[in-house]
Amino acid sequence: MGLRSGISGREVDYGSRSATEPARPDARFRDRPYAALDLGTNNCRMLIARPSGHGFSIMESISRSVALGPELEETGALSSAGMNRVLRTLHLCAGRLRRHRVERMHLVATEACRQARNGRDLIRTVRRETGLTLDIIPAELEARLALISCAPLVEEGARQLLVFDIGGGSTELIWIDLSQVAPGQEREALLGLAPLRGKLHATSPQGARIVDWISVPLGVATLLQRFSDVEGDRARFALMSWYFEEMLENFRPADWGDTLPEGLQIIGTSGTITTLAAAQQGLVRYSREKVDGAWLRTAEVERLVGQFLGLSHQDRCRHPAIGQSRANLIISGTAILQTLLRIWPVERLRVADRGLREGLLYAMMNEDGILEDTTR
Repeated sequence: MGLRSGISGREVDYGSRSATEPARPDARFRDRPYAALDLGTNNCRMLIARPSGHGFSIMESISRSVALGPELEETGALSSAGMNRVLRTLHLCAGRLRRHRVERMHLVATEACRQARNGRDLIRTVRRETGLTLDIIPAELEARLALISCAPLVEEGARQLLVFDIGGGSTELIWIDLSQVAPGQEREALLGLAPLRGKLHATSPQGARIVDWISVPLGVATLLQRFSDVEGDRARFALMSWYFEEMLENFRPADWGDTLPEGLQIIGTSGTITTLAAAQQGLVRYSREKVDGAWLRTAEVERLVGQFLGLSHQDRCRHPAIGQSRANLIISGTAILQTLLRIWPVERLRVADRGLREGLLYAMMNEDGILEDTTR
């Protein structure tokens, strides 16, 4: 499991049109549904959406646990049980795609299939048994797609941007220099950084520049598994945080010394940060409308992390913002988050309940030229 980082100029071969060629509006898809599916380490998620103005409206959302992490960390391969969980979920997704008559879709697999020695075997089995074709996308494109999903949350006037995505099997960070982007054009500038075809260039036509990016092959599931033999949540938390910081040694967006750059905004997208936002708001039932786009102060993150570490496993299971499925994962997730905030101690960060699927939808609709220009 190696780190992946740096600006590669990688060729992304999902079609024939050049990434720099202007998009021509494709009227066929203006009123038709799109679909994006993300097969990750913990979950398989799919969105079906219809274009709406400069964004889209969700028609259906599916999320199912596939729990591929534990077996993958132990054996380097996907287990038969895990692959069967994936197949059951994708049979469901295939049915929903047929029901909505979706023609324009992008279905991807990420870190679990990148790492597993039988990852491509799973992709072939999926195609044979469900008729769905999944692409195992490179980590760099995954990071860029998570970035553009967060484009609507970028503040006007932000000059530097750090977006992180804490997944089940990996964590992506990407640092963008927006200092040459005209105010109000941040969204369009970021969309130009994640084409679904052509080369992945470091700079968009509107001036957004990728300074550095990294994909650390540790997410909430794999990091937890790595330290599963350590007794006590606080000891495990400290070791996970130290270990994750060591893994960031190659991520060097710039050397500002002890001073943060002016105009730095940090956006986080993951179940960890949305859980913290829901807990901070005291939500008894999760509400995406209240969480997505919310701000979390660093001091509040520290308070909540201390509170979670003080709870027993049973109390975390009963906590309305955590629940049984995240009772252990919240420890590894907050260890990653606090590491990032220790390195870049901003006063607050923005919460994104969005990620790869939304990035795929934006990328497809942008490629088809049917997103309205927000600068007009």
